[in-house]
Amino acid sequence: MSSYLEVNDVSKSYGPRVLFDHISFHIDEGDKIALVAPNGTGKTSLLSIIAGRDSSDGDGSVHFLRDITVAFLEQDQHYDPDRTISEIVMEGAGDQAVPEYEVASVLSRLKLDDPFRKAGTLSGGEAKRTAIAAVLIRKPDFLVLDEPTNHLDVDSIEFLEDYLTRSRCTLLMVTHDRYFLDRVCNQILELDGGKLYRYQGNYSYFLEKRQERIANFNAATDRARNLLRTELDWMRRMPCARGTKAKYRIDAFHELKDRAGQRIEERQMEIRAGMTRLGRKIINCRGVGYRWGDFPVLEDFTYNFAPGEKIAVVGPNGVGKSTFLDLLAGVLEPSAGEIDRGETLRIGYYRQEGIRLDGNKTVFETVSEIADVVSIGKGETVSAMTFLNYFLFPPSMHRNRVALLSGGERRRLYLLTVLMRSPNFLILDEPTNDLDLMTLNVLEEYLAGFTGSLLIVSHDRFFVDKLADHLFIFEGGGRVKDFVGSYSGYRQYLKDREEERRAASREARRESSPAAPVDKGERKRRLSYKEKMEKEQLEKDLAALEEEKKALEERLSSGSLSPDQLTADSIRIGEVTRLLDEKELRWLELDEIGS
Repeated sequence: MSSYLEVNDVSKSYGPRVLFDHISFHIDEGDKIALVAPNGTGKTSLLSIIAGRDSSDGDGSVHFLRDITVAFLEQDQHYDPDRTISEIVMEGAGDQAVPEYEVASVLSRLKLDDPFRKAGTLSGGEAKRTAIAAVLIRKPDFLVLDEPTNHLDVDSIEFLEDYLTRSRCTLLMVTHDRYFLDRVCNQILELDGGKLYRYQGNYSYFLEKRQERIANFNAATDRARNLLRTELDWMRRMPCARGTKAKYRIDAFHELKDRAGQRIEERQMEIRAGMTRLGRKIINCRGVGYRWGDFPVLEDFTYNFAPGEKIAVVGPNGVGKSTFLDLLAGVLEPSAGEIDRGETLRIGYYRQEGIRLDGNKTVFETVSEIADVVSIGKGETVSAMTFLNYFLFPPSMHRNRVALLSGGERRRLYLLTVLMRSPNFLILDEPTNDLDLMTLNVLEEYLAGFTGSLLIVSHDRFFVDKLADHLFIFEGGGRVKDFVGSYSGYRQYLKDREEERRAASREARRESSPAAPVDKGERKRRLSYKEKMEKEQLEKDLAALEEEKKALEERLSSGSLSPDQLTADSIRIGEVTRLLDEKELRWLELDEIGS
């Protein structure tokens, strides 16, 4: 197996802050690796160096195997607003000649139905799907992905998950989506304390082995400290020793002293936030509706929220989930109906787009403007400085300007500003984006024990499964369905319903083609006259569809179609492919009977 990537002695520092120091590793053909590290410790910087967007300090080097194609998906997308989806995706193809029907197929799978839409009109999810289409269209040998599931709906996540699982491409990615990580990756690279550690296995295996590594390291430190006491006594008794053996022992003492001072102390975010008392009346919705022009986002929604319930809002991108949260939080007023809020209600609203933090202000200034003293529950209070420490902002970071924080650190600071107001109803819109895995675990434990009410929008399936009691399913057209159960249970319900639909369709086809009478001595019946005619017609239909498909492919590859014709042909080739699959399946059923 050939090595696709060699990273040698790569380092990166920003002033006195060392992200990683002289790390080396290789990635072999077919490896699917996740890079795991706390926020702000250099994951994105390392990926940028590997992708050639940044350079290593010193003499570090990055080498890919010659002649392999490499594609890089950045965490955030910044497109010229006048460029179209089609132009962006075709640029991703580089100098490769990609048939337009293949482009149309990828766009269709990612729900980008209008290839001529301009980037300036795209939502965050649509921009991310466009970027994914641009990297997949090349069919690269090596993919580098930075948070590929951010801003994607679940259907798009599952499409990408399935693609990467089936693909033979080599992969290095950063992701906080644990289901995605477990199902796609077979190795973990952990960046910890500026060093890199490798684990052969999935995320669950990594968590187990990581704890073993830390325990073993600290046990070795304890042994070194015990030995150091003996050596220290010897040093005090023989300060003037000059022999070679004594000099060797003195050198060994200094090495031992350095080792005894090393210990891994895991610092995790600690959420200790107070909660204002919550009365029985929280938010009562009666016949609530909201429209964008003529488009219904919400129609006749009636629901009384109860204390302590935990609800997840799910549905495709663009169906109105964030608008629904804005309505409940009072950011928007309904077009119809009434929203009645209780007197004791105190909403903590974590919005997907975050808040506009002043990048020129320091971390401490940002927090102290809200409060100097913060309630942490049970009558206890702490200073704003102590509260920052709970969220992994030690005193050394308090004077850092917000503009210099990583994406995950800004998200953590934003979460802190929401919780320090002691809310009793938390509304969280995509709270997992940009948070590292360790921080996510702490947030989940806090929310699981939160005694107020919780309403979340998240495409993180693990997160929703762990927290939600029931779901609001946004089906489009303003319709909302209340589903009691977990998110995984809902996805299984959809799959079971689809399988039932297919089974009913197969049964209907069998009933429409009644079997000919079979003699008792016959093991296998023959085709009826009606079935023979159906089979002959299927053969004609299949030949015609194959010809039509070939003609469509030639037209789509010609580059001479008008925008309207290109769109129409792209839609038609999808229909033709579906018809071919259905008719081939039926022909095989009939052929099996007649053979």
